[in-house]
Amino acid sequence: MKLVLMSCCAPCSAGAIKQLADGQIPGVDDFIVLFFNPNIFPAAEYDKRLAEQIRYCEKLGVKYAIGEYDHAAWRDAVRGMEDAPERGVRCSACFKFRFEYARRWAAEHGYDAVTSVFGVSRHKDQSQVDRAGYDVFPHPPSSQAMTPPAPNAWGGGHSDATQNVTRRGVENIQYIPINWDEALRCEINRASDFYRQKYCGCEFSMRHDTNATQNTEKIMVVR
Repeated sequence: MKLVLMSCCAPCSAGAIKQLADGQIPGVDDFIVLFFNPNIFPAAEYDKRLAEQIRYCEKLGVKYAIGEYDHAAWRDAVRGMEDAPERGVRCSACFKFRFEYARRWAAEHGYDAVTSVFGVSRHKDQSQVDRAGYDVFPHPPSSQAMTPPAPNAWGGGHSDATQNVTRRGVENIQYIPINWDEALRCEINRASDFYRQKYCGCEFSMRHDTNATQNTEKIMVVR
């Protein structure tokens, strides 16, 4: 199986990437990290998280791809839900917006399935992430596990991974929920010098985290 791992940041994805790179997830014989996070605000924060993601991927020698940063399009996707609480309907709409992009991306670049680390953060709920995933990817996951080969060691960023692959229809892309090793993620984080953000990502999540409000420049949200 060729898998797309959606990542929101290096601290959340570190364990998952290491597990995949070490061949610890049965059935996965190729993967790429997809950084598509138009929800992150402001742009300077997005740049910090992206830089850390690239640094970690290149350290482990794994493939990564960077999606378009279009915060205005994301705002349109969550319009009318600005006042919803964290883990509410706005978060579900956000997950679905990003999963829809990943579904198209996977089909265009020859991948079979999509998973994410969106639920590992203390700010989020894994069951809510999975519900959003199943809403976007109605095709049921395969029940047959495949034996993974040696860990992947192809490094560097790739904006076009279509070489030598067969394009798949979006209806055939699967959503694969994976229970990542939280202990491994925490161990890597303790040993790293990652930039660690103070809030989930969007401007609306800032107001739910006192530390983020105290450590971020005052931003006026325009609706």
